[in-house]
Amino acid sequence: MLFVLFSILTVGAYGSFNILPVVPFPQEAEMFSTNRRSLNVEEFRITTDQGHLLEDKVISSTINRYQHYFSRFKPGPLSPDGDITQVSLSVVYPEASLFIGVNESYTLNIDPHSPIVKLSANTRFGVIRGLETFYQLYNITDGTFPSVKIRDYPRFAYRGFLIDTSRHFLPVESIEMVITGLAMAKFNVLHWHIVDDPSFPYYSPSFPSLSEKGAYDSNHVYRIFDVLRVISFAENHGIVVVPEFDTPGHTLSWGKGLENFLTYCPGQGTFGGDYGPINPSVDSNYEVLHKLLAEVTSLFPGGFVHLGGDEVPFKCWQSNQDLVAWMKQQGIQTFNDLESYYEEKLLDIVHQLNTSYVVWEEIFNNGLHIQPDTIIHVWKGKWEDTMGKVIKAGYKTILSSPWYLNYISFSMDWKKYYQVEPYKIPGATPEELSLVIGGEACMWGEFVDATNILSRTFPRASAVAERLWSSEKQTNIGDMEFRLNKHRCGMCARDIPAETILLRSYCPVEFDGYDW
Repeated sequence: MLFVLFSILTVGAYGSFNILPVVPFPQEAEMFSTNRRSLNVEEFRITTDQGHLLEDKVISSTINRYQHYFSRFKPGPLSPDGDITQVSLSVVYPEASLFIGVNESYTLNIDPHSPIVKLSANTRFGVIRGLETFYQLYNITDGTFPSVKIRDYPRFAYRGFLIDTSRHFLPVESIEMVITGLAMAKFNVLHWHIVDDPSFPYYSPSFPSLSEKGAYDSNHVYRIFDVLRVISFAENHGIVVVPEFDTPGHTLSWGKGLENFLTYCPGQGTFGGDYGPINPSVDSNYEVLHKLLAEVTSLFPGGFVHLGGDEVPFKCWQSNQDLVAWMKQQGIQTFNDLESYYEEKLLDIVHQLNTSYVVWEEIFNNGLHIQPDTIIHVWKGKWEDTMGKVIKAGYKTILSSPWYLNYISFSMDWKKYYQVEPYKIPGATPEELSLVIGGEACMWGEFVDATNILSRTFPRASAVAERLWSSEKQTNIGDMEFRLNKHRCGMCARDIPAETILLRSYCPVEFDGYDW
């Protein structure tokens, strides 16, 4: 067998050949021979000897999905050893539920002498990753697969992508297409920044006035069946949905539906208005937060909630004399202390709800009192220094700073995303680096809606995905350019309008419109 350290590099016309044009690149691969295997499109089936697997919602959905993808392929020439007619699945722990850190490893065996491809996985979510790799191995120009054995697993447990549905609403169909693209790149977390200052599109049965008065209008609201649809669709693609309800700042839309919730500060509030962050002195506000978060954590099954905590403007708190007087009565001396007071009460609520949580880095930077299990989400400049301080303090962390995809630049900016190394933290020990649990690409919604989110996201996000999945030694830009171009064409063939990455190129199957 030939051990493949990296795929053969041939950049140019699409017909150029690359042994393993997969994104993210697998951890280990052994080539059996140079013989290519063709697909018998008419007879091809995805099957399993474990009959109970077919009763599983995730497995059955995955089989149906990929069976449909392969049915669209054209028959290739017969290989000397016969056609591939079957992928046979086996799963060690089929009952494993979806959570961040679930085992996603798989082994894919394309034997040069057998019509049966074997895909074995530790959990059903490894099946999803393995079938995606098998899909990407197909060479559409000659209809063949390489003869190869792949052993694959992610480098980081948390591989996320953020969408923002407050600044611009995204229809559920758009979110599902984003999820489809994320699964192609083996992301496993959708961070849903669902509400913010501009609008509150989440319908809360506990507080219906939040969306009734805080959403743009009644047509721009995610009702419970919409949320459940997104969660189910994501689970079937091996993706955990982590909702974010950012407080105490970024809450202007909340105040439209809740009296006395925000701090009153004429002319000193958000966007120069009369209201700012949540008023920490009002006890009933914590009752609202407890009830809302109890509802949210029971609805989203991933076991995580993002609590935000970024960009809290103190000037509004400072200008409210009633709040300042209350601070003196409570012995709260600074506005950092006031923020800490709020966050401590919020984290107590989350602990009572028995859920894990993430906060933006300001919570750590401002020296607030936080629990040992807090996960710090780093998003600002000089991230190496910040993450170094976070992990030396013993906290787990997620990196986003260099991966803000909403910042658009000319030419191939995916290269700078690809060259980021999350472990590049000066002076960190192996034990400290183990607290870096992954990273997240972000697509904030100031200038993004359903018209452009897919083309702006893909395939640029896939460069981040490879950095978080593949070996740290997988850094060859030229090789990635070849594979990313084929990956982009595979997305176009699955109705995702991924933008081109080359000055001159084409896809054998061009994107020809939406088929939702």
